[in-house]
Amino acid sequence: MSLTESLGLWALHRCDPERAHGLSLAALRAGFVPLPGVVTSDRLRTDLAGMVLPNPVGLAAGYDKNAVALAPLMRSGFGFLEVGAATPRPQPGNPKPRLFRLTEDRAAINRFGFNNEGACAISARLALRPKGAVPVGLNLGANKDSADRAADFAAVLATCGPHIDFATVNVSSPNTEKLRDLQGRAALAALLAGVMEVRAGLPHQLPVFLKIAPDLTEADLADVAEVALASGISGVIATNTTLSREGLKSASKGETGGLSGAPLFEKSTRVLARLSQLTDGKLPLIGVGGISSPEQAWEKIRAGATAVQIYTALVYEGLSLAARVAEGLEAIAAREGFARISDAVGTGRDRWL
Repeated sequence: MSLTESLGLWALHRCDPERAHGLSLAALRAGFVPLPGVVTSDRLRTDLAGMVLPNPVGLAAGYDKNAVALAPLMRSGFGFLEVGAATPRPQPGNPKPRLFRLTEDRAAINRFGFNNEGACAISARLALRPKGAVPVGLNLGANKDSADRAADFAAVLATCGPHIDFATVNVSSPNTEKLRDLQGRAALAALLAGVMEVRAGLPHQLPVFLKIAPDLTEADLADVAEVALASGISGVIATNTTLSREGLKSASKGETGGLSGAPLFEKSTRVLARLSQLTDGKLPLIGVGGISSPEQAWEKIRAGATAVQIYTALVYEGLSLAARVAEGLEAIAAREGFARISDAVGTGRDRWL
């Protein structure tokens, strides 16, 4: 991490967390953040559901909710980006304060509630994004007051689908009441059928992923695996934030919302490994939750992830973490004798079962 980045993080941590979030996006857009460009090599290049990623390290949804900083983020070292979540209509989200740093735990709790400017505004920005080697996807959400939340996911895809490289169905946020109920077998199958019907009418057959919670029971996880395999989706993202508060030290540990960051690493990795086992390698998986180093990204890959995503660790490690993780993965793979990182997928899964 450079001195400039260290000073920037020091300043941001003196601000309210949500204000710091906005300031970091503004700094990116203004060109104040040094960017490494695309990080890639033959060893890092990864095929994910038909998309060619320059490297397997992605940005998770939630940082650039409204797709306002796509150009600089595409030059920030990530191998792919996920923006959103987007809902059909704009909505303000939950009352503030709704984002909390848990510095002692290297974590965060948020209860944003899908605050965004709506699918039409986000689609317009996605249409104007620079085309390049870094795929850009959209996290699909549902309006809090919707009469048919399942239909909302398909509606967002219909609006934004022509301008994205992949889509993620997010039924795992804990911050919209009863949203996680859509992870049940029957509800999930119906929801995904509607999304896939919209996808069939798009100009290109983009990959569709499902993002799941880390708090599923064994039976729930088995149902998700079965529905995912039957639905024709392209893969699963494991996992979203957790409702667990086990082992936390920070003063804000009792805040309502989803917990992300370091405490999620083991729980999310175990879910990832079990899902890999349940799907028998038939679906690519994206590992998310608690990654703050190349070694942790490597653990996710060995547990069954084709690619990984980071977000909360950027609060503590800076945006340069993306390039550092990608470059570190290349060094680890070379040291372990893998010609391509993709050759290591699932080779350490049993450790987590």
